[in-house]
Amino acid sequence: MIDIPEEFAEAQSRWHGPEGRAFVAALPGMAAELLARWRLRVDGPSLSGRCALVLPVEDVEDTDGAPAMLKLQAVDDETAGEPVALRAWGGDGAVRLLRYDRTTGALLLERLSTRDLGTPAPRAAMPVLAGLLARLSAAPAPPELRRLGDIAARMLDETPARAATLPAGPDRRLVLDCAAAVREVADAPGDRLLHWDLHFGNIIAADREPWLAIDPKPLAGDPGFELMPALSNRFDPDDTLWRFDLLTETLGLDRGAARAWTLGRVLQNLLWRLREGDREFDPVQVSIGRALLAR
Repeated sequence: MIDIPEEFAEAQSRWHGPEGRAFVAALPGMAAELLARWRLRVDGPSLSGRCALVLPVEDVEDTDGAPAMLKLQAVDDETAGEPVALRAWGGDGAVRLLRYDRTTGALLLERLSTRDLGTPAPRAAMPVLAGLLARLSAAPAPPELRRLGDIAARMLDETPARAATLPAGPDRRLVLDCAAAVREVADAPGDRLLHWDLHFGNIIAADREPWLAIDPKPLAGDPGFELMPALSNRFDPDDTLWRFDLLTETLGLDRGAARAWTLGRVLQNLLWRLREGDREFDPVQVSIGRALLAR
């Protein structure tokens, strides 16, 4: 038997409905099969976020009991590329992938610590995050990953109808202005390997490097599309432009293009809300979008 945290089961049910509940119900059997096949034993309590259950394990055939983490998650458009990206990085700035099971989507990963980059103050942590982003996005994206160009085209196609559901006013203008910015750069979507979700909580202390990235939701594109999590996590409106400037300088990005692609992330989040029938936008996204549009 494995421990499935109640909060994880509730999150799966809340976000994914019947499919989420079915995934949680299947986890004990899935874990048992993988533990037996890969000759692993659980050696600590389960960990979880919203999307994945992670079991600390060790190799029963290794005399040193090599520690690892068995990650179990549902496969979707965002998670399907994780093993592809981790193999491409090969442990350079990111957690190492040890094994991958195509049938279940399970990943066996090197074990890191439990301390993330959320401990230092944001201004002290930002250079670490920016440096990791620069390293990770320097790699060319493998061809099988989802493409930013396709995502941008779908957003631009969707925007007019979604914006029309909003009353005339600042929220509709924000949606349209973000789309206009994306339209200016849509013909140059880029080809770098993007993590897409690198924030302070997805950077973990390690032995072989001070900090390593985990949990990519990768795609191929312009690194300007990478910056939003670093702007919105542990949000401080007074730091928005300082963080943006530090990130663009560290990554060596054209500031105008990075501004447009970051507004594309704002647009992506606004469209998600509208698609769910929610007209109350995230105030953090609104603040970041308006700060960049005013620059």
